[in-house]
Amino acid sequence: MTKAVIFTDFDGTVTWQDSNDHLADNYGLGKEPRLKLFEGIIDGKKTFREAFDIMIESIKKPLPECMKILEESIQLDPGFKDTFNWAQENNVPIIVVSSGMRPIIKDLLTKLLGEEHIDKLDIVANDVKIDADGEWHVVFRDESGFGHDKSRTIDEYKKKFESELKPGEERATYFYCGDGVSDLSAAKECDLLFAKRGKDLVTYCKKQNVPFHEFDTYSDILTAMKQVLNGEKTVKELMEN
Repeated sequence: MTKAVIFTDFDGTVTWQDSNDHLADNYGLGKEPRLKLFEGIIDGKKTFREAFDIMIESIKKPLPECMKILEESIQLDPGFKDTFNWAQENNVPIIVVSSGMRPIIKDLLTKLLGEEHIDKLDIVANDVKIDADGEWHVVFRDESGFGHDKSRTIDEYKKKFESELKPGEERATYFYCGDGVSDLSAAKECDLLFAKRGKDLVTYCKKQNVPFHEFDTYSDILTAMKQVLNGEKTVKELMEN
């Protein structure tokens, strides 16, 4: 029986840095223009899809070179490995639900977690198309303003998990961990949203009156999940921070 499911964003949540921001800031349009783009998302003037496409199109380095740069620059959140190990020991699935690009995410997780672990979690994200001349582009997962509407992916997984329940079994507790505006639709699909302190998701949740629990590292998330599953705290108590 699955007692919990962890749905998580990747960039800036599982990792300490955002791989797409790192590439755009250093090899694309630059940090200030990128921040202005994302201010437009929070203000409702631009969709995430529009802003992300502009950001990725500004990066002119070949994808293999970008991946090498990221392998040398991106670090795992200090608490994620412990969370991953705990999840494996307790039959808690981890599903990475990202608005980033699957080839980059898989490459980084293989390096950061180890090749032997990469098949122990699911990665659902956008894809990449590489032209004959080596130029590469993001291929969005769906037609939504997010490019990848995470709520749809989570809903599909929830239906799958709940279809496997035996009579009398309770459904799992669904957790979502994120840091950005692309995570808001996903948050509403889960029992408890973990939002990273000081990031756009916290700002957006406050504007939209979406309840959440703030975290600094994945160690905070692991502690809170254990409290819920052990009956020490309720989801409602944690959403009051």
